[in-house]
Amino acid sequence: MPNLRISEAAALLGVSDDTLRRWIDQGRLASVVLDNGRKGVSGIELAAFAQKMTDVAETGATVAASARNRMKGIVTRVVKDGVMAQVDMQAGPFRVTSLMSRESADELGLEVGSVAVASIKSTHVVVEIPEA
Repeated sequence: MPNLRISEAAALLGVSDDTLRRWIDQGRLASVVLDNGRKGVSGIELAAFAQKMTDVAETGATVAASARNRMKGIVTRVVKDGVMAQVDMQAGPFRVTSLMSRESADELGLEVGSVAVASIKSTHVVVEIPEA
């Protein structure tokens, strides 16, 4: 079973070493003692913890969707030209960029500060507005 140093585990989760240590101290994640006597994290424990971290709150009512990767976030940048728009979002530690028609961005009313949901399927990012 692979064990990881605190710094390696933190990097994989996209958090600081100190945050990971706090989570260990709070009992959110178990630690192990590495061969060098330092504290680390079991790879299996880390994988399970990472999966729990991706369980996001319900994004609102939809009838159906084929996309399984949905991340609620805030719009940080909107760039429009004559036909296309680039919409950047911050969803937790993730920056998501969507290219869509300008008409779609206008219809959704996307602007900096808007709350939106990024649905990711394959190489396409679909942006939705959650029900208020």
